[in-house]
Amino acid sequence: MITIISCTNRQDSMTLKVAQLYQQLISAKADNVKLLSLLGKNVYERNDELKQIEAEYLIPAEKIVFVMPEYNGSFPGILKLMMDNSDIKKCWWHKKAMLVGVADGRGGNLRGIEHMTNILHYLKMHVLYNKMPLSRINDEISAEGEWLRPGTLKAINEQIDEFIKF
Repeated sequence: MITIISCTNRQDSMTLKVAQLYQQLISAKADNVKLLSLLGKNVYERNDELKQIEAEYLIPAEKIVFVMPEYNGSFPGILKLMMDNSDIKKCWWHKKAMLVGVADGRGGNLRGIEHMTNILHYLKMHVLYNKMPLSRINDEISAEGEWLRPGTLKAINEQIDEFIKF
């Protein structure tokens, strides 16, 4: 199973739109793809809701896609809270990860991607070398939720193909 995590709890985020587009693209190439949005999720402590998220999305996943917006040069604290409160051995150890950064600026959350890479290595995860920094995201996706730039879509499909083989 592949789990895609929209790594923010912010309403109406571009991150969720990107995660949904990744879900469509990956589902066309692989079976059993699930999307986990952190919007409205109570992961501030180890509780029944977090245990349900683990059971449904994290523990059964062999591969995890992190779609992460840029928050102050890194990624959202809600993601780190979820990870810190989870059963790290069951949820993260020895699984494969793919990283996607989302930002309206020009960096595509490169700092957050590198920060998360270090954390995932600490959690004994294998991180795909092809990381996708999506810059100026409001110019990349239409109001209808479709990719506007063919070159970006081509690069994303190459990343997904590599991840499926990974």
